[in-house]
Amino acid sequence: MASAAAKEAYGVAFHVEEQTLGSKADVVVIGDYAGAVAKDSPIEIALVRKLDLRIMPTLWAMYFLNYLDRNAIANSRLDGLEDDLGLVGNQYNTCISILFVGYLLMQIPSNMLMSSKSIRPSIYMGSCMAAWAIVSACTALVKDYKGLVIVRFLLGVTEAPFYPGALYILSIFYTRKEIALRISVLYSGNIFATSFAGLIAAATFASIDGAQGLKGWQWLFIIEGVVTFFVALLAMYLLPDSPSTTRWLSPEERQLAAARIDRDTVGLEPSKGMKEGFKQAMRDPMVFVFAFMQNMHLSACSFNNFFPTVVGSLGFDRTITLVLTCPPYLVSGFVGYLVGYTSGKYNERTWHITISMGAAMVGFIISCVTMNTAARYVACFLFASGAYSVNSVILGWVSATTGQTQEKKAVSLSIVNVIANASYIYTAYLYPKSDGPKYLTGMGANSGFAFATIATAWIVRIWLKQKNKKIRASEAEAQVLFAY
Repeated sequence: MASAAAKEAYGVAFHVEEQTLGSKADVVVIGDYAGAVAKDSPIEIALVRKLDLRIMPTLWAMYFLNYLDRNAIANSRLDGLEDDLGLVGNQYNTCISILFVGYLLMQIPSNMLMSSKSIRPSIYMGSCMAAWAIVSACTALVKDYKGLVIVRFLLGVTEAPFYPGALYILSIFYTRKEIALRISVLYSGNIFATSFAGLIAAATFASIDGAQGLKGWQWLFIIEGVVTFFVALLAMYLLPDSPSTTRWLSPEERQLAAARIDRDTVGLEPSKGMKEGFKQAMRDPMVFVFAFMQNMHLSACSFNNFFPTVVGSLGFDRTITLVLTCPPYLVSGFVGYLVGYTSGKYNERTWHITISMGAAMVGFIISCVTMNTAARYVACFLFASGAYSVNSVILGWVSATTGQTQEKKAVSLSIVNVIANASYIYTAYLYPKSDGPKYLTGMGANSGFAFATIATAWIVRIWLKQKNKKIRASEAEAQVLFAY
């Protein structure tokens, strides 16, 4: 077994640790950073593969439907939603913005509940998904602006637990080197949902518009809501609760799943409960620096809710416009996988953020300076791929740096998400119809947001370098260093 001193240090970057699993003892060789899965660690490799096969497809499907339901309004706008509901001026923008008011109000309380022992994350997240499915489907019944505002607010409330909850689940099952790739896989559910949303909407509008006296956009909300509800029921069964209680892991696998996260955590501390975890997160200035960085990143992604409108500025008809929204997101999904994989493999964050957001800046600037159709469409690929690929890197960085206890990790992730998603409240007003077709206000602001994301990443890098110097100078037998 590992030495007593190493056990006390927890976050130690073990090079060799003997794991006793049942009656069988195996030597588990870990890489330079704790939690890295080495080729000569078959037990841990098999465990991670098992986690991937059960956790990742479930969370991915949930996130895919989360964004499909949320963004159905963007495609419905092209099918006459504004005219049918009598929306004028900035009322559509307000309906986009109001969702995030409800979304922000619920995130921190939700993740505090998730990290408590009284709530089963699998049942809780599945139930919230079923609730947002019902609310989203009810959008088809809306008759005016007031009704749409109410439904969008409730959709934000019911969707709020999912994403921070999903990040929390990943953070308690995957190590620092593993989590960036898993977050990029999860986030691709958002990207591919946005990619295929236009195709799904085009097919719906072309095939059943007017059936049973309902418009195509109404059918879109109903169909997507029904599918989401049935996936929610499956999620209650498939999702895990914690490494030590997961039903589909053997007792030995549960022990290893919990132990490897303990040894991977920087400065692991004994759990002192949900309230103390909240206080720990609020006292950590690094949490708020990460929150600002993620806010700037999501601000740069604000084109998401208006992407069909932005692509529509190329001058094609409704069907072609919906089809053209697909390729940029498909490409950005695969770019996200690549960035998440290399970030985890090389344990590097800053340069990945710099290069990706730099590419996004180029795309935003092209959109500002030219009306050439080909150039503007290429710009869509650049800013979508560059901006979206950074998400997994930033959130993986948050999880690896601020998670000294499970409760603190859960609250830190929610604080970062709350502050970051506040961006969608004000960025919804950066794309008024009067700014079309270039949308100079939105694209110019996005360039600034991208630059601020890069600058903050370098500030964090310098900060963590200083922390690592202090760790190396300490008298502790061994320590895990912060990655940057």
